[in-house]
Parts: sequence; structure tokens; C-alpha cells
Amino acid sequence: MANIVMFCILAVVILGAAILCVFTRRIMRAVTYLMFVLFGVAGIYFLLDYTYLAAAQIAVYAGGITMMFIFAIQLVSKEALQGFKGRFKGIRLAGGTLISVIGLLLMTVIYLKNHFLCAFSEAADVEVPMEQIGQALVGAGKYQYVLPFELISVFLLACIIGGIMIARKEDEK
Repeated sequence: MANIVMFCILAVVILGAAILCVFTRRIMRAVTYLMFVLFGVAGIYFLLDYTYLAAAQIAVYAGGITMMFIFAIQLVSKEALQGFKGRFKGIRLAGGTLISVIGLLLMTVIYLKNHFLCAFSEAADVEVPMEQIGQALVGAGKYQYVLPFELISVFLLACIIGGIMIARKEDEK
């Protein structure tokens, strides 16, 4: 019963912080709300007793990615941030809503066509051992994630180098 209560609390925190992250006008607040979302996801991993995934979530995402966002924000000039007007216009709001509804309908059709809902209800009774999750994370075979993880790390390295190049001040002559 306590796990259900904690899950509900974490779900409310995650959803609330995600909504605030999307709708806030201040970029530093958006990053802070994103950090709360990532910590909430780590809390759900702790509830499932996946301590390795929870620690990785905190170290990689809540720590590293959030800090990268903060450094990227600090690298952007104040004039660029002040000149940004994030107003909702009627046509853009309608277009975004239309795209969201089409995406929701498409996902619903895919779920119903492939009978994913039935597969999830049967698989919910089976507990996945931590060894199998670890093998999937560090394996290089089919449906394993070490290669995508390495590609993402190279991409993040390129982002860091790009940030350093932008931050480097050049003499104007």
C-alpha cells in the first residue's frame, strides 16, 4: 500500500513539474522543473528496486544533462534571451493541438492493431531480473543498448565542444 501511495506522489510531482517545465516563460525555471521530473523518474526506479538504474538516472540525467542545459543557457547571450518572445499565437496553438491529436490517434491505432495492451497485461505479472536488465544495457547484440549509449556520448561530447567554441571569445579585427 505504501508503494502505491509513493507512486501516486511521484506521479503527481512528475506530471506537475513537466507541465510547469513546458509552460513557464523563464528558462532557468524550466530547467529546474526538468530536474524535478528526472529526480521523480529516479524515485520510481527506486520504488521498483532498480537501484542501478536510479543511480544512473540521477548521475547521468538529473546531474549531467541538467548541468549541460544550465551551461548552454549561460553561454547564450542575454540579448538573445531577452529578445525571445514565447507567445502563443492562435494559429500555432491550433496547429500544435492538431498535430498532438493526430499523434495520439496514430499511437492508439498502433497499440490496438498490434495488441500491445494484451501483451502488457500478461507481462505485468512477470518480474524482470536485474541481471537481464544489466545485460541489455551493456550488451552489443540485438535489442541491447551499449552502441546507442556510446553514440549519445559522442553526440554529447560534440555538444560540449560546440559550446566551448561558442563561448570562446575571438578578437574582432
